[in-house]
Amino acid sequence: MRYQISHTTTYRYDHPVQLGAHTVRLRPRSDGSQMLRQFSINVQPQPDKLSDVLDLDGNACLKLWFPKQSISELSIYTEATVETFRTNPFNYLSEPWAIAAPIDYPSSIAAYLTPYLQPALSTVLSPQVVTFAQTLLSKVEGNVSFFLSQLTQNIYDEFDYLHRPKGTPQPAHVTLIQKSGSCRDFAVLFMAACQAVGLAARFVSGYQEGDTDQESRELHAWPEVYIPGGGWRGFDPTHGLAVSDRHIALAAAAHPAAAAPVSGHIKSEQCSQSTLSYTIRISPLA
Repeated sequence: MRYQISHTTTYRYDHPVQLGAHTVRLRPRSDGSQMLRQFSINVQPQPDKLSDVLDLDGNACLKLWFPKQSISELSIYTEATVETFRTNPFNYLSEPWAIAAPIDYPSSIAAYLTPYLQPALSTVLSPQVVTFAQTLLSKVEGNVSFFLSQLTQNIYDEFDYLHRPKGTPQPAHVTLIQKSGSCRDFAVLFMAACQAVGLAARFVSGYQEGDTDQESRELHAWPEVYIPGGGWRGFDPTHGLAVSDRHIALAAAAHPAAAAPVSGHIKSEQCSQSTLSYTIRISPLA
């Protein structure tokens, strides 16, 4: 699939602020599942300096530094053309030693996966999440592939989706207890459930094709799991499916904050609140 994407992000402040350094993660990544064909960005007010940065997770970021002036609005506009390739999300063969969970990773792989085997929003996994994950794993007799499919479907079938465009993800146990959440809440719960049975997982921000009849879209989030033999593979519990060529990834990280589309800090003489708005259009191309 080939997509044309336009994305406008606007922050409006109720009191004048000075912009500190910002990091923008709105450049779609290029890897084996998708290729960035074109990308442009326009920022108002114009930054003094813009630098391309490859972060610790391999995400292509833009670092912005702004002049020391008071402003009441920050606008970031991006355009991208992306081609996606993964028509079959299951086109891999797991390593023989990685078919059943928990996986006994070789030391050379485990060293790289350590950040992705730890919970993102807490120091330890809650007992509720561990029981939830272990129960699902028992039902599929430890099979990793079946577990991931069952976990995806369980969240999709049993949990209520909440539209919550702003805010950090809620802890996994809160989503589990309330049986509801946004896409980023479901992603964090999915990650925690995987980590509870020894599977490495990370948080992904990006876009999903959605209903082509709708003019405007929203940002989306989903988890990826490292499957030896298959690499990082995405699952979308919000839609109940494995990630294929209808998703466009922007950034991935062990912690959701490190995959945020925009992050930075501001300075203000008064306590200033911001209002976030955005417009996203995704157009499939012939």
